[in-house]
Amino acid sequence: MALKIRLARAGSKKRPYYHIVIADARAPRDGRFIERIGSYSPLLAKDSADRVKVNVERAKYWLSVGAQATDRVARFLDAEGLLKREARQNLKKGEPGAKAKERAEEKAQAAADAKVAEEEAKNAPKEEVSAEEIPAEEAPKEEAPAADAKAE
Repeated sequence: MALKIRLARAGSKKRPYYHIVIADARAPRDGRFIERIGSYSPLLAKDSADRVKVNVERAKYWLSVGAQATDRVARFLDAEGLLKREARQNLKKGEPGAKAKERAEEKAQAAADAKVAEEEAKNAPKEEVSAEEIPAEEAPKEEAPAADAKAE
């Protein structure tokens, strides 16, 4: 039988409170357990003495019998000096996901394209608009309503 030292949730909705229990690894989280050896109240201040309570003698016994602590309970037992827990580093934790990376690449590409277009606009020779071309463009606009009037 594989034994685990783990947390079993108690407490009401949005007010978590956990019991540190010894349970069979196959049992449900809040289900049957063998022994309760402590408690954990995450709502209390981190420096509060009542935040984590562990019966050290029973924890030593269950560790000697072969019970495995979960990561969170291993932190508590490490603080008590019962278990040596190696510090973990999740180097990918702060790294953005695949879609966020794609969006960032698209945004960077769009910014680069805009910069290139801006440079081309600055470097292109400016064309002077002659006075004769302006009325020629406006003339068809004026004739269009007159053509509509004749059709009616």
